[in-house]
Amino acid sequence: MDSSKIIWTKIDEAPALATYTLLPVVQAYTKGTQVEVETTDISLAGRIIANFPDNLTAEQKMDDNLAMLGKLVKRPEANIIKLPNISASIPQLQEAIQELQGHGYNIPNYPEEPQNEADKALQARFAKVLGSAVNPVLREGNADRRAAVSVKKNAQKNPHRMMKDWPESGSRSRVAFMTEKDFFGTENSTTMDQADTARIDFVAADGRITLLKENIALLDGEVIDTSVMNVEALRRFYTQTIAEAKSEGVLLSLHLKATMMKISDPVMFGHCVSVYFAAALDKHAAVLAEIGANLNNGLAGVLDKLDKLPADKKAEIEADIQAVYATQPALAMVDSRKGITNLHVPNNVIIDASMPNVVRDGGRMWNNDDELQDTIAMVPDRSYATMYQVCIEDCQKFGQYDPSTMGNVANVGLMAQKAEEYGSHDKTFMAQGTGTIRVVGQGGNTLLEQAVETGDIFRMCQAKDEPIRDWVKLGVTRARATGYPAIFWLNKERGHDAQLIKKVNKYLPDHDTTGLDIRIMNLDDAMRFTLERVRKGENSISVTGNVLRDYLTDLFPILELGTSARMLSIVPLLNGGGLFETGAGGSAPKHVQQFLQEGHLRWDSLGEYCALVPSFEAIASRTGNKKAALLAATLDEAVGTYLENKRFPSRKVNELDNRGSSFYLALYWAQALAAQDEDAEMKARFTQVAADLATQEETIISELLAAQGAPVDLGGYFDPDMELTAKAMRPSATFNGIIDSI
Repeated sequence: MDSSKIIWTKIDEAPALATYTLLPVVQAYTKGTQVEVETTDISLAGRIIANFPDNLTAEQKMDDNLAMLGKLVKRPEANIIKLPNISASIPQLQEAIQELQGHGYNIPNYPEEPQNEADKALQARFAKVLGSAVNPVLREGNADRRAAVSVKKNAQKNPHRMMKDWPESGSRSRVAFMTEKDFFGTENSTTMDQADTARIDFVAADGRITLLKENIALLDGEVIDTSVMNVEALRRFYTQTIAEAKSEGVLLSLHLKATMMKISDPVMFGHCVSVYFAAALDKHAAVLAEIGANLNNGLAGVLDKLDKLPADKKAEIEADIQAVYATQPALAMVDSRKGITNLHVPNNVIIDASMPNVVRDGGRMWNNDDELQDTIAMVPDRSYATMYQVCIEDCQKFGQYDPSTMGNVANVGLMAQKAEEYGSHDKTFMAQGTGTIRVVGQGGNTLLEQAVETGDIFRMCQAKDEPIRDWVKLGVTRARATGYPAIFWLNKERGHDAQLIKKVNKYLPDHDTTGLDIRIMNLDDAMRFTLERVRKGENSISVTGNVLRDYLTDLFPILELGTSARMLSIVPLLNGGGLFETGAGGSAPKHVQQFLQEGHLRWDSLGEYCALVPSFEAIASRTGNKKAALLAATLDEAVGTYLENKRFPSRKVNELDNRGSSFYLALYWAQALAAQDEDAEMKARFTQVAADLATQEETIISELLAAQGAPVDLGGYFDPDMELTAKAMRPSATFNGIIDSI
């Protein structure tokens, strides 16, 4: 790959739509600079197509771009702008397959219940595109995720208005979690003292051995863990918490991560659906099994199958399900107008986006009357649940956070080389009986083992030594660069974290930490310490594992900035390249829904704008390209002007949306290029561009606003028609003419 090439990932939903507006601007502005920006399709639809070339026409086939980028990130010249992608759940996968089939792609159906070896092989093939399939491949480095200084200053000067007060009368909201037999309580861990190749076995009570997975490469110094979720204890927890919510008159909500933890968490979700709707589901268990209802897909996994039944039987089951609501606590709603509850689909409520909103909304969620109400937020596993409870208790005591004064919380996240702290999907298994699941080395020695009962969820995970060493280095580097305290969020009572604490203590002496405030704290204490600083307006750095990176880089940015999409996310790759991520996409589906209904896209591309700056800087540093350095400096200036003038998208139709925001970014960028005196050729070129954009501002904005207010047909959700989408996202002929003529 050329050292001056930027790969812009083509992905899904709102950020993919925004690309149709922004990318033509970027490509036009980089003409003649020796900087090349090209797209690579790693969308969910693209990944499905690449994985199933069978029976596709030559025109339909697609290269495995994800595998290609997986090789690229290991090379020093890698420079990738990575936008948020869909971490697909099974329902999303099925919807995407159905859409592709409708577009003429001969993609097979996903076999929910494999009937034979061919079905099992097909299911395994689809597993490659389920869940967090992209991030582990591309993240060949650890994360440096923070708000750009200009973004944070602007957020304090112009605080977002989404924060809601905590009730003065007192909040009854809380986080409910298990106290035994969860992943936290069962986790054991060890550090490899030599390389090995392991397998995972299930040993039944009668001694029979079933091979679950083999050829697991383990490196010297690697941390490995196993843990088990006991489903009997999980169901008792659900039953008890449901009763408590009913007694206390609060909403019931469930917060899991059924996208990243694509095997374990859907199963945990299904158990909750089973317990809550037991009166109806147990009554019709035989019929539901016959039609293939899958509770792991939520209540929708039942309702969607009822069309297979005679009308009277379907109506009977629907009536019995509706009757459950009268006897159980009210559920938090995803869409009260459509009757979609928290238990409808597992990917509707994702913990890293949902729990910050509980805090933001005063400890409440939306009820069936479209009003905010206190909730019991069920987060079954204690590994992360308790820190959310600490946050809620802090707000119950001191009130809501103030975005105009609160400090910033940056993050250094351990994620390189598929670093895991939660159990990878390919090493997650449901126990087929009572017995033991063990990790066995090549010589037959048992490395780790767990006692299991039928249906229990077993997870194994790995974290390699090199990424851990680099993670410690990055934490120290950020502490030195900022002067802020760097807190390693690690709990010595948890098996995985205890091993990491040893590593941190081993590698910290490799660095000069003189004058730095570097601490190791358990999650609850780290949260208390950080929140105390946040309320004082003081900044901190959280140094965490991969899951906590996800959770905290949604929690604090949503409170500080109103969205996590405005975060700067730099991944210094281990071999010298750079991956520049553009923010979280948790709200992207709602943005698309509004766009399709009203022609208004409220996605804020500030993450993309900010990510481009270090991407250009990396090219300049590597090649000495002064034009790339100029593009970075002037774009950074344009972002500041964009923020100062509050040109971000409105949430309301017929007001400025993403397309208008990117117009103003283009205007301010052109003006900055025209005002500089470092490069005469660039100055001359963009003096005219800036003048044209400024002169035509009123016309362009009028054309962009005229495109709003009516439904939009993109020809598809997962596989939209390129021409229709380009037409929808570039509706200003005046703006297009200026940009395309550069």
